[in-house]
Amino acid sequence: MRKLDDIKAKFVEIYGGIYEHSPWVAETAFGGGMGDLSVKMREVVENAGKDAQLALLRTHPDLAGKLAKSGTLTVESTSEQAGAGLDECSEAEFSEFTQLNDSYKAKFGFPYILAVKGRYRVEILTNFRSRIDNSPEQEFREALDQVHQIAKLRLKGLA
Repeated sequence: MRKLDDIKAKFVEIYGGIYEHSPWVAETAFGGGMGDLSVKMREVVENAGKDAQLALLRTHPDLAGKLAKSGTLTVESTSEQAGAGLDECSEAEFSEFTQLNDSYKAKFGFPYILAVKGRYRVEILTNFRSRIDNSPEQEFREALDQVHQIAKLRLKGLA
């Protein structure tokens, strides 16, 4: 049993950051048999219930937010946001991101989430502006789908 615990601990060490600050996803996916890890982890989240899903969404940082400016994002988030040019925002862009982040969180209760890999800040701002008018149900689903996309990209990056 000790060896299995060691293997599980190593698995969680490697895959625990795939879903932002949510090692519980990797812990639950561990031992689920062979197959696509991305699919297994997605199923864990989808079956976790709305409270756990909301908690997962709330672990994500604001895009181009205070954590990014202070340098306290996870390594993965820092890389993803920098790759999208969010660390190069003009003062006007940063101000708009801040206003949109605040409005979005007030409306939905979690931060705006977008898989930013392969996108640039102008495209991200356009997407942000369009999603702020979604219904809470639409946006909850979209945010979860984006979290799954982020996780899939992070898993691919480990390969």
